[in-house]
Amino acid sequence: MTQPYTVARKSLYRPCILRPSSFTRRSVVTLTKMSNSNHQDELDAISQKKRILRTRVRKALKAMEPSVRSQQDNAIQRIVLEAPWFRSCRRLCAYISCSALREVDTSKVLSEILQNPTNDDHMQMGKKLYVPRVEDKNSHMRMLKISCMDDLIANSMNILEPAPVDGDGNGREDVMQANEPVDLFLLPGLAFDSSGRRLGRGGGYYDTFLKNYQELAKSHNWKQPLFVALSYSQQIMEEGDIPITPSDVPVDALVSPAGVILINPSALDRM
Repeated sequence: MTQPYTVARKSLYRPCILRPSSFTRRSVVTLTKMSNSNHQDELDAISQKKRILRTRVRKALKAMEPSVRSQQDNAIQRIVLEAPWFRSCRRLCAYISCSALREVDTSKVLSEILQNPTNDDHMQMGKKLYVPRVEDKNSHMRMLKISCMDDLIANSMNILEPAPVDGDGNGREDVMQANEPVDLFLLPGLAFDSSGRRLGRGGGYYDTFLKNYQELAKSHNWKQPLFVALSYSQQIMEEGDIPITPSDVPVDALVSPAGVILINPSALDRM
């Protein structure tokens, strides 16, 4: 008489959770799809807001009087050249400004750097300069060392960038393979705010590169570089106006004609 009772007890406490029903599996899949769908909807909404803001800023930049633009270019570059974080840096990445894109001019800053280059590996008062070269349409960009403006050539969009090899046929030094860390990045963009948000042109080149360089610096136990964006007054938005995603990299400081907006005070300790 005890055997049926024992069997009943075993049957009663059989661990059914080891065999999930098809309904449970379907529920998990459905919830996952719903979560992914909601996330994609959020990303799509952010992308749409970014497109609208880009259009608005481009119109504002196009409406700038040439004289006003020139005044702001000069003021921004003077502030950069006199800034202690610029004067003390020895290795930096900087963009080559493109007037067609209505970017803040960097010609005077670059000229100052290239007139006082480093002497090979002997760090004097000069600076080592790396500038961007776009490799493809998949957000792949490199930063290559140049020694003079003649090292630059126009690409298919008539934007100046370094040739991959120098006049002797040697490959240019890539900052991602350099033996020493970069101190400073001078960054372009379409819009910025006082919290450090940066709106690019939509290609993702800079955000991708900056994240990769941050990982490189971390792996070498280097100080992280200072990220400084250059901005016309018309490009500075109210805080919160710029939508962001996790892939967007914030800046540490912003230089406008009115001066330097230091967003991340602790960033200066990196210099």
